[in-house]
Amino acid sequence: MGQTIIGRIAHWDWPTLWLFAGAVLVLGIALLLPEGWGALGFVLLVLGLVLHSSLSHEILHGHPFASERAGTLLGLVQPGLAIPYLRFKRLHLDHHMDARLTDPYDDPESNYLDPAVWAGLSRFSKITLQFNNTLLGRMLIGPLIAQWAFMRGDLARILKGDRQVLWDWVLHMPGAVLVVWLVTLSAVPLWLYLLACYVALSVLKIRTFLEHQAHEHCAGRTVIIEDRGLLALLFLNNNLHVVHHMHPTVAWYRLPDLYRSQKQRFQARNDGYVYQSYSQIFRRFFLRRKDPVAHPLWRGPSE
Repeated sequence: MGQTIIGRIAHWDWPTLWLFAGAVLVLGIALLLPEGWGALGFVLLVLGLVLHSSLSHEILHGHPFASERAGTLLGLVQPGLAIPYLRFKRLHLDHHMDARLTDPYDDPESNYLDPAVWAGLSRFSKITLQFNNTLLGRMLIGPLIAQWAFMRGDLARILKGDRQVLWDWVLHMPGAVLVVWLVTLSAVPLWLYLLACYVALSVLKIRTFLEHQAHEHCAGRTVIIEDRGLLALLFLNNNLHVVHHMHPTVAWYRLPDLYRSQKQRFQARNDGYVYQSYSQIFRRFFLRRKDPVAHPLWRGPSE
């Protein structure tokens, strides 16, 4: 029995586990700072929340524990508050069905709309969604649009009797209440913490902004961003997105070496959908739409 436990501990993904502890420590320091340190505390909150979200993505892919139950226990408390871990897990694993990538209906992370739906929108909605397809718009209003659509969709499913979605939200609430309670015990005003949650979502929108594009072949739909800076660290190398999609169980810290060892293969795989850095993306798309809101290659759900 003792050897079995020791064996399991030896197989834990310790780099991920230590980084998780570091993210929690950063959040704890931000909440423990005294009044007058608000600016530093806010920056630490945003950094910790972004990193925790990226780590939640690692957890659902089997790190740091092979045990799904242990991973769920680690992921249930979401300091970012917005997305229940179990709901995120189910939707994200559905997203990893590469044949469905960018599908307006079957890819839960698609930002494209059915052209027929797009045609029926009001002028204000179209202008808003077009702005949302610039990087500036995605960061400013993207979290609000995404959260509204996500919660509205889940509420509709719950009202139709989807108990799984309801249960995912029920299990999310104790952790959310715990986080809010801890914030009320700190010197950080609740409104400032909620603002940090929003800003963290804005930073995460930089990563998801052009992760996928409309392409005739599913292999050409997933991006490579060769950035190795702070954003790449906060996103846990998920900027090498086609590498992650092809090897979803490979830990975050192994992705750069895997990419370098097979760079030509990965770039051929995604048909050259490659950017050198996030600064290049900011220069190109900060005020310019990356693509249309209506899926340009959509042929309908029956095809």
